[in-house]
Amino acid sequence: MQIPTTLKHKPVIVSENYDQVDGRYASDSDAKGLSLGLAQWNDRGKVDISAKVWRHTGGKWSRQSEELPLHRVLDLAILVCTGMVHFREAYRYKELYDTENPVIDRVGLQGDAMTVSVCTDNERINEDIMLFSQALSDDGELYGERLRTLSRILKEMGY
Repeated sequence: MQIPTTLKHKPVIVSENYDQVDGRYASDSDAKGLSLGLAQWNDRGKVDISAKVWRHTGGKWSRQSEELPLHRVLDLAILVCTGMVHFREAYRYKELYDTENPVIDRVGLQGDAMTVSVCTDNERINEDIMLFSQALSDDGELYGERLRTLSRILKEMGY
């Protein structure tokens, strides 16, 4: 499905067949495309780029389409990878995390650090973390394919 170019987000780089590769939703996804482009919140003289997931209801473009600043997309990728690293060794803990120290990592960014931790404010964390871990395991092949692709591209970029 062709991504609209007349809305406030101005696509520059697009994947217009995302619904065909959208993980377990492939071929039955309302996320029809992804784009990198000029952010919809840009003011005169200020240009930010953003990533956008374009969702379509079947009849029109959805207001649930999401647009994020590019650095937040990368921060989410860091969060995902840090979480995955944690769950590789989480079996060592009875509750799948250190209940005395729920901080998983502190990732240095911009002179400070992004703290990654288990959400102990979640009143059902012990049940939810088990479900999360199982879902992560169940979709391991799906994530692995994407992580290998990301790794290859990062290496091509010199990282």
